[in-house]
Amino acid sequence: MTSINLSVIIPVFNEAIAIAPTLKQLQAPTVEVIIVDGGSTDRTVEIAQNMGVKTILSPEPGRAMQMNTGATYATGDTLLFLHADTQLPDHFLPLIQDTLSKPNTIAGAFYLKINSNNSFLRVIEKGVNARSRFLEMPYGDQGIFLKKETFENLGGFPNLPIMEDFQLMLNLKKQGNIRIAPASVLTSARRWEKLGVIQTTLLNQIIIIGYFWGVSPEKLKQWYRR
Repeated sequence: MTSINLSVIIPVFNEAIAIAPTLKQLQAPTVEVIIVDGGSTDRTVEIAQNMGVKTILSPEPGRAMQMNTGATYATGDTLLFLHADTQLPDHFLPLIQDTLSKPNTIAGAFYLKINSNNSFLRVIEKGVNARSRFLEMPYGDQGIFLKKETFENLGGFPNLPIMEDFQLMLNLKKQGNIRIAPASVLTSARRWEKLGVIQTTLLNQIIIIGYFWGVSPEKLKQWYRR
């Protein structure tokens, strides 16, 4: 099996607290890491540059724009889009390679594990992982990966202020299977802890339902920020 050349693209905005552990794990000669900054005012960019990571300023803020910008600079034949507060499992390279090599596979992601002892979050994990496996709908915090050629042919992430990963998955499912690698990423619990597990879960479902009902992404983003 031919080994992959992986480019990891990380959109950031004021991630000085989270970024160093994520980048440390990715320091390997066969992995290209690209930070795409959305206008941080803290030490995010400084930390990344001090660690020798390629850092790019996005022409516009917004996660979709940042990830699409990073993809244009990527030199690898395979892309992995990673959140700044999410750490990949050990041996992620062979896991990605093996997953994408399976028949009729268009993209992949990892199972989700949330870095918290909160028992309610174990329930969230199970729901997310069941959805990802059976409905083939992982989200951005699970480390989405695919061939660069596939990403470019698809037109990249839809330029939406929210739900860009959700829509990308819908677009990809029309072309093949989205498989889940047999390992978990470890992501921060901060967004659940900020508002509360139940409230955050309900808000997420409202956003998804609103998107299907045709509520504008701009309006959905306003709801999410509130």
